[in-house]
Amino acid sequence: MPSMREMVEELRQRREKAKQMGGPERIKKQHDRGKLTARERIDLLVDPGTFLEIGIHGTVMMSDEYTPADGVVTGYGKINGRWAAIASYDFTVKGGSIGPTGETKVTRLRELALKEKMPMIWLIDSAGARIDPKGAHPDFISAFAGTGYLFQEEVVMSGVVPLITAMVGPGAAGTAYIPGLADFVPMVKGTSSMALGGPPLVRAVVHEDITEEELGGSKVHNEISGCADLEVENDEKMMEVIKKYLSYFPQHSGELPPKVEYPPEQDPNNMSDKILDIVPENPRQAFNMKRLIKYIVDFGDFFEIKPKWAKNLLVGFARIGGYPIGIIANNPMFLGGALDVNASDKAARFIMLCDAFNIPLLFLHDVPGFMVGSKVEKEGIIRHGAKMLYAVSEATVPKFSVVVRKSYGAGYYVMCGRAFEPDLIVAYPGAEISVMGAEGMVGIISRKFDMPEDVKKQVVEQIKPYINIYKSAGWGYIDDVIDPRETRDLLIKALEFTRNKHVLRPKKKHGVMPV
Repeated sequence: MPSMREMVEELRQRREKAKQMGGPERIKKQHDRGKLTARERIDLLVDPGTFLEIGIHGTVMMSDEYTPADGVVTGYGKINGRWAAIASYDFTVKGGSIGPTGETKVTRLRELALKEKMPMIWLIDSAGARIDPKGAHPDFISAFAGTGYLFQEEVVMSGVVPLITAMVGPGAAGTAYIPGLADFVPMVKGTSSMALGGPPLVRAVVHEDITEEELGGSKVHNEISGCADLEVENDEKMMEVIKKYLSYFPQHSGELPPKVEYPPEQDPNNMSDKILDIVPENPRQAFNMKRLIKYIVDFGDFFEIKPKWAKNLLVGFARIGGYPIGIIANNPMFLGGALDVNASDKAARFIMLCDAFNIPLLFLHDVPGFMVGSKVEKEGIIRHGAKMLYAVSEATVPKFSVVVRKSYGAGYYVMCGRAFEPDLIVAYPGAEISVMGAEGMVGIISRKFDMPEDVKKQVVEQIKPYINIYKSAGWGYIDDVIDPRETRDLLIKALEFTRNKHVLRPKKKHGVMPV
């Protein structure tokens, strides 16, 4: 029997062999594509010296072939001092495909992440389920049998711990539904993709000749499908984005999000008199809502989600007085800030995400209402708009509404109007809350009565006093009309007094959300 020293040396050699991944040639190919390896990504993501790997000796067990770590590096590490579970798929080993041993490792990781209540992060660089028909028991049969647990368990984890799927390479078939069920899906520009079937399968089934980028690249999913949340330049930037995203979140749904205490020499207050110049005098003139957000939040730092999709609505994270907050804001630069199918979906999902992890919500109104017409009706605007109604109604986190300029019709409701339990609802001078604007009302009236243009203008001016914001304040429908320069301080106070908010809802299994 070998001595302990000899066995320990063998152990060291086995570990080193596994860490060589697919070997120098395949690692070089990975680098030549502009991609880091699975282990290099983990080294950038976690705090130095904190990664605890599990399953390093994993390999395919149905043949004599050696697959280092079976194509996926799994373990735990600290990210900015807090633990997270990480599965990093290794494209240098069988294209990072899901084999039975690799999936067993990731299953173990998911179970522990849920039990220990820590975020779960997938770094996807994978060809999908492994199709490797060697030996008497081909890998793809076992891999297919195992992936169903993957999705079922991801759903169970949803809303309990943060789920991040970073697309740092391809994700096909099974590895495309991991992001489909995750909370946050950033993609690397030019090297990542996700699709239910890759180009070879698409050519075989539907006879469409298409590239991987055209089929499911970062542009497709960030600008057209809305399946992704952010597009980043490279793997290094991806790890920074993951760290920043997690900084707004608690470890699990049973905690409050972490408040940042700034050093005395740092002043996060970015407020300025220039905020008074943002909203134009002409009510029809567009303005950049992001400028307003930058004055309100700490250091002007707004972490936007889905910035290239449904641009008529802005959603993202920031801090105000050190408190994390989710922001939903109409963007009059696109579609006049009107809500359409995609904006409704974007808002509903973001509201549900923040509510699941106790992140307060700030609604900044400048909304003319929902889009109308045959096009949006055929797209299901009623159903999609109802998702937003459902989400804002169900949310029990602190909710704050600021009517910046106008808030008309059902747009007012879904942006957390008075009936939707805002903990604070205020407006800027000149704002309007109404079923619609005066011009819209006169436009409808004039269909029945033939009004000359000068008469229309007179009627508009007669209606305007009735939708003046001080009428709403007079009835007690809003808490106050505020100087825009007071916004930040007011929200800090509101975040403080709602910190321990708790709302009881009727006991039920779950509601039936419109989908």
